[in-house]
Amino acid sequence: MADQTSHGRSATGADLTEEVLERLAEEVKEGLDLSRLRRRPGRPPMGSGPAGTFPVRLDPELREALDLKAASENTTASEIVRAALRRYLKVS
Repeated sequence: MADQTSHGRSATGADLTEEVLERLAEEVKEGLDLSRLRRRPGRPPMGSGPAGTFPVRLDPELREALDLKAASENTTASEIVRAALRRYLKVS
């Protein structure tokens, strides 16, 4: 019989006993079914790779206009800026 000593808990709160860890190790050896894994919450990917940040200083009038436009289109200021840059630079 496998040792029932807990080695902690999983994210779902299940006890990680020797029996559970051995079963998980067997699953890995047999080949992991990636479709069963949950995606981690977080920001959705953008473009062809990880997105970076680019700080820009805006005068108060431009920032107010940007915020009003974003609110009227029910989107974010960042989305408005990205769309404007794509149009200006002719990038998809």
